Amino acid sequence: MINIYTQIPQGEAWVNKYRGLPTFVCVLGFTETALIPGISAAGLTPEDRKYTACADAEFLYHGVKTKPQYPLPPLTAGASPVLISRAVVEELKLPVHIFNAGLIKPPPLSISAIDLGGTPASCLSSGNAMNLSVVRHLFEKGLKWGERLGRNSQSDQKYLILSECVVGGTTTALAILTGLGIDAAFKVNSSHPVCNHDQKLAIVLQGLSNKSNSNDPLELVASVGDPMQIVVVGMAIAASRFCGVMLAGGTQMLAVYALLRACANFYSLEWQSNQIVVGTTRWVAEDTSGATIELACLVGDVPLIASQLNFTNSRYTQLRAYEQGFVKEGVGAGAACIAAHLYKSWQQEQLLMAIEMQLDKLSNNHLSFTL
Repeated sequence: MINIYTQIPQGEAWVNKYRGLPTFVCVLGFTETALIPGISAAGLTPEDRKYTACADAEFLYHGVKTKPQYPLPPLTAGASPVLISRAVVEELKLPVHIFNAGLIKPPPLSISAIDLGGTPASCLSSGNAMNLSVVRHLFEKGLKWGERLGRNSQSDQKYLILSECVVGGTTTALAILTGLGIDAAFKVNSSHPVCNHDQKLAIVLQGLSNKSNSNDPLELVASVGDPMQIVVVGMAIAASRFCGVMLAGGTQMLAVYALLRACANFYSLEWQSNQIVVGTTRWVAEDTSGATIELACLVGDVPLIASQLNFTNSRYTQLRAYEQGFVKEGVGAGAACIAAHLYKSWQQEQLLMAIEMQLDKLSNNHLSFTL
């Protein structure tokens, strides 16, 4: 149920070591890049995309509610990947911590999200996405929470899943990777079945043309990044000193890893690279519209691991859409499935049953989750 695509010996050592109960962390953020027409399929309209993170966080925390404050937004096709993450969280009873790194509106009070005092990012095309003082603040908060969560997971088999929800985040990821000198153009993924590479690259090149010439990676984030990235960077650096870390996502977390290494080197911060892997879905790892494996090799010494979950035989057309390239990943879906296999030896049938149960509940409550 899992496959290791890069840095195989290091990846095998990690999955053999970390088979305990993970703590699931989700960092929410927003970038106005998400409002560009056609940039993302994680919400049918720009207005929908403003609240995708709040809706996903509410569902991750509570599961199906009769009257959610933020209903799951309609998608072009498919269903939110939070259905996958919630299925695992619910069945395995994973501890969940949700962090608000910078949203337009705060998430529901009922989910007890931790407000990190960040701000939403402006569109990266401006080259001035965030105030540098905010980026530094979020980095420090990430380091502190990473140490706290890492110490709490300090045992031979426990680890942290660091997930995200940032609509438009693969475009800010491309900006960070390119700004760090990694040839990521036409290699990133998207929630579209065929990645909108030309659109992403044009936005990124415009943003990078307006940024400062500083070598400080925090200034790069301030220019073209999003608030989630630097929080997860800080968390991963600090937590790796105490426990395993799975960066939950594809393109976005490869960018986080590259940024993490740049920050650790620039600021001479201690971290343990052998404690960190990137965990995603096979829809991302094997996406023919991108080049995730090649990108992981360019980023360097981090294992890329993916769940082999398959929706071909699902009862729901919304899940079968994943096999056509829609959605692919988000809210730690791939990492959650990897965790279910490592901790409970779940196979395809058990995962599919648990995920379809979430859609059954939505249907029984007459709640819409897609068109």
